[in-house]
Amino acid sequence: MISLDPFKQMTDWKKNMDHFFGENFWNEFEGIMKPNIPQINMYQTDNEILCIVNMPGLKNLNQIDIYVNYTTLELRGNINLEHAHGTVIKEEILQGVFDRKIDLPFPVRADKMDATYKNGLVFIQLHRLISETSNLNKVDIKLLEDE
Repeated sequence: MISLDPFKQMTDWKKNMDHFFGENFWNEFEGIMKPNIPQINMYQTDNEILCIVNMPGLKNLNQIDIYVNYTTLELRGNINLEHAHGTVIKEEILQGVFDRKIDLPFPVRADKMDATYKNGLVFIQLHRLISETSNLNKVDIKLLEDE
């Protein structure tokens, strides 16, 4: 019996491709097939990271939550342009709910973070965490008596 359910056929096809090419074959293509939102540019200096997040149509700053934990930046929220009138002819500005985690190039301070919003962009400034304790440990030398 041939299944007429196109989603089942797609799932079976995906499983066969995973089996042939290896586990999680399609994960490599996820960013191409389903781009991440929001889009982010990240810039690094010796002691700072600047993240610029594309947030078009932000009317309320509560539409985005920003969390930073040591070496991870997490963004949660919703991009909603509120222009759902008529039939979509072309749609390149991605919308929807997002929950995105981004690895940072180094640990950042929890007490020195700034975020500002202007012209559809969120600017997040983070500062490098420099350990307050030294990794330089003194080793005591013991004198052994000559025999």
